[in-house]
Amino acid sequence: MSPSEGGADHGVGDRLGLKPGMVVQELGWDEDVDDSVRVAIEDAIDADMVDGDHGDVVDAVVLWWRNGDGDLVDALVDALTDLAGGGAVWLVSPKVGRPNAVDPSEVAEAGPIAGLSNTTTVPVSADWAATKLVAPKGR
Repeated sequence: MSPSEGGADHGVGDRLGLKPGMVVQELGWDEDVDDSVRVAIEDAIDADMVDGDHGDVVDAVVLWWRNGDGDLVDALVDALTDLAGGGAVWLVSPKVGRPNAVDPSEVAEAGPIAGLSNTTTVPVSADWAATKLVAPKGR
């Protein structure tokens, strides 16, 4: 699938601050994820993303999340397991108005409970947006 077919573009890696050589862990993958976003991320880091069984430090985590997936706080805490200091969790969820969209207030509430600050949300495709969550500087 070309990036234009899925609605993602090669700027996805730039918008997420991903660079070649970074190790990115992917959590929450399911059949409904946008493969063009996955390809754009892997192109940006010039490698495959690793899964939850990686067992080593990662520079960033891509967490696919939909309404109904469970407890977002628990998922965010789990996403921190292998994350290096200064790394980011990118919560990728359906855009508002799309099926299984996550209420922005849920993300705003879950981040701080998990020890994270919400910083920015960027579109990554026609149907998905990514919210960056980071550990507060003073932590």
